[in-house]
Amino acid sequence: RGRSCDTGEAKARLQPMRCGEKPPFPSFFTTAHHGGAMLKQPSHNEPADVVRRALDFKSQGTQCYKDKKYREAIGKYHRALLEIKGLCRVLGDPDPSSKSTPSLLPTISKPSTLTDEQKGAMENAELECYNSLAACLLQMELVNYERVKEYCLKVLLKEGKNFKALYRSGVAYYHLGDYQKALYYLKESHKQEPADTNAIRYIQLTEMKIRRNAQKEKKEAT
Repeated sequence: RGRSCDTGEAKARLQPMRCGEKPPFPSFFTTAHHGGAMLKQPSHNEPADVVRRALDFKSQGTQCYKDKKYREAIGKYHRALLEIKGLCRVLGDPDPSSKSTPSLLPTISKPSTLTDEQKGAMENAELECYNSLAACLLQMELVNYERVKEYCLKVLLKEGKNFKALYRSGVAYYHLGDYQKALYYLKESHKQEPADTNAIRYIQLTEMKIRRNAQKEKKEAT
């Protein structure tokens, strides 16, 4: 939904990578020989490199997801998020995951060496990674619904009307047994995509659970 980093130098440097392909050398470092040993040294153009690496890892994750290699996809998305958090530190935020800075945007909005296009690309990448992590987890044999909820709520902090995050939050709350919250998020997702049959089905299931619980409580009270 947001802007994409697809013009100029960024496009020239972004190379599509296949699922499982080895990534570039780890973030923020180049290497130098010293007495026969390889030493890590800071890179001089870290922000631009991090943008490239984060988008590379996100693209790899997307390909892994398409290939139904969900565990590998999760790893790639996590690597992309690590790059983003590293960029936050480079730009002066000691704790990018703190409650005071729940997403990337407040940090990279500060004066930095990133262009507006790069800032937009990184914010979008962060949200897409969290959304995609939730999607991957929902494909696992044993679903961690608590983690699905956590990732989706991170997206909704910045994009309150994001359909996928709203819908998956509702699904997570449903399976966690919090039917009132599930119904809220599912109805909000339905507002965004009224024709989505999955949202409609989960709304019906949730309303059924709420009615049954109400009947059960009524019986116990009599």
